[in-house]
Amino acid sequence: MPSPPGSRIAVVVKGYPRLSETFIAQELLGLERRGLDLVIVSLRHPTDPAVHPVHQEIRAPILYLPEYLRDEPLRVWRAWRSVRRSSTYEGVRRLWLADVRRDPTPNRGRRFGQALVLAAELPAEVGLIYGHYLHTPASVARYAAALTDRPLCLSAHAKDLWITPAREKRDKLLASRFVTTCTRHGRDHLQALAPGARVLLNHHGLDPARFPAPGRGGGPDGRDPAHPVRLLGVARLVPKKGLDVLLEALARLPRELAWRYAHIGAGPGRADLERLARDLGIADRITWHGARSQAEVLDAYRGADLCVLASRIAADGDRDGLPNVLMEAASQELALVASDVAAVPELIEHGSNGLLVRSEDPDALRQALETLIRDPERRLALGRAARRTVVERFAAAPGLDRLAAELRAVLGAARDRAA
Repeated sequence: MPSPPGSRIAVVVKGYPRLSETFIAQELLGLERRGLDLVIVSLRHPTDPAVHPVHQEIRAPILYLPEYLRDEPLRVWRAWRSVRRSSTYEGVRRLWLADVRRDPTPNRGRRFGQALVLAAELPAEVGLIYGHYLHTPASVARYAAALTDRPLCLSAHAKDLWITPAREKRDKLLASRFVTTCTRHGRDHLQALAPGARVLLNHHGLDPARFPAPGRGGGPDGRDPAHPVRLLGVARLVPKKGLDVLLEALARLPRELAWRYAHIGAGPGRADLERLARDLGIADRITWHGARSQAEVLDAYRGADLCVLASRIAADGDRDGLPNVLMEAASQELALVASDVAAVPELIEHGSNGLLVRSEDPDALRQALETLIRDPERRLALGRAARRTVVERFAAAPGLDRLAAELRAVLGAARDRAA
């Protein structure tokens, strides 16, 4: 049965599906379960070899835009021929040219071309365009919304929030009916940048039903080489995750301590990190697993004794928001050690439900790790407190309820205007 006019939401994402973006998949499924009718618009085709179970539950159709305009020139040309006749075209073209003057890169042309295709091919029943990430997807969503005279809403996360130029962020904030973001740290930054914009805080949160408590017991204390303490990291292998600092900290642990470190996550830094581990003499204690499915990551949490994340602010300003992996690990009563950067302190209260250390400080990280490696009872107490924090303060349902209500209100206002 076709959807009524103006009743659907086009959700623009950079790539779909992606193993590293379970928070987007969780949101899509949550919005569908709250009665919203979605169309997923992806700027890129998938590259991961597998998908998470949550992806298989999402029913929204997917519209893939041309990843590179040269790959589908006839499709882009037909879209331009169709859209250029509209009354909105010249205004959006001038907006795009102003963006090009500030940032004369090929990506600007690609974003405009993708927006033309989206504007030409968008199902008529779509009444709202909602873009995830303030950089590339927000540009495509903004151009397409203006071309089709539809309202725009955006969602900001981590890298996009910090590396997008301030003027561009301000323009996008003010063009949107609202922007939602997942941390107080990010919300305050955006609101200060554009006081006239409507910026909402919605933690991604977790669905406790997907992450049941494991009933964790005691564990090893680092004295028996046959039963080492199992450390786990889950992160992309990129500079902002601070894996080099973590390796330095691990190398400074007392040699007699029995531990092993397993890492889940892919990225361009793997070869350099493996080399550093060899140079530090700890390569035989480390396993690099690469990308894994959510089910495999959950098994890894349950099999670990301690989760560690040494995030930093990268040289280009990139940084974490509130990493979902910390909430997932906490849901499994896993003790947390993490850097005190960005929004991590919104989850971890030092000494109560985890340990926070200074970023870029391998000695402080080594001390925190050693403390918990030697003390399984404290690990257990911190892990149980961390789960209580996630269940009581970071459950996904309240945020999804708020977001669904906000999107539904924008859709309703657009329909009223069109009537």
